[in-house]
Amino acid sequence: MKKNFRVLRELFRIRFQHLMLFRLGFFGPFFVDGSLFAVQLMVFGAVYSNVDRIGAWGEGEMILFIGTFSLINAVGMAFYFFGIRQVPDKIRNGELDLYLTKPVSPLLRLTFEQINPGSLPLIAMSLCIIGYGARRAGIVPHAEDVLLYLGWLAVMIALHYDMMVLIRSVCFYLVTNARLEQLEDTALELCMKLPGIAFYGIYRVVFCFLLPYGLMATLPVQSILGELKWQTALQGLAVAAVFTGLTVCAWRRGLRHYNSASS
Repeated sequence: MKKNFRVLRELFRIRFQHLMLFRLGFFGPFFVDGSLFAVQLMVFGAVYSNVDRIGAWGEGEMILFIGTFSLINAVGMAFYFFGIRQVPDKIRNGELDLYLTKPVSPLLRLTFEQINPGSLPLIAMSLCIIGYGARRAGIVPHAEDVLLYLGWLAVMIALHYDMMVLIRSVCFYLVTNARLEQLEDTALELCMKLPGIAFYGIYRVVFCFLLPYGLMATLPVQSILGELKWQTALQGLAVAAVFTGLTVCAWRRGLRHYNSASS
């Protein structure tokens, strides 16, 4: 564990040094991601300007939902998104060999070697939206409510990470996973606009269990609203646990299946 922390510290230091050599590469993402965030807010405003309620949620709850999903996305963009996105290329061109020879988990290094400080302002902006949404919804959370919300947020960030790794682990067996990535992008785009409470029947099965993006912002928001039933909470924890197990198995079996470029 101590070795992994030292590796992470060095990865962060090297990454920041590299970014500061090219100042535009460091400060550019602040403006690019900030502009993307503003566009997303405009889209959400256009979608929900003429909608009073979605299920039992009004405007304040929906703003809280949007802020929560944006926060999950921003944490991913800042810390692991760009690292995991390069996994298929590393597998196809044999660069994964270099990671397998290092005395540290190859997935750990791949995850954090492409951190993107330019996405950190999105985290701050998302927190502002969450605060604004809570105010519009008339929520005055207690300390235990905030802790419960943060706990569910951590579980859902882990689920988002698991889904990214799982989809890209397919490249150990197939030449490309482009279709799966398109499916991932489409499902994420849909579930950023509609909370999980809007899905019923087959749609709930697909977007809450098979592609569980519908849970990612919904469960944290339900927890802070006091709407999260214990059955739903157990289902959410079970889904997160199952996908974590699938991700670990897929990655380990993929490494055993991997044909080194030097072999």
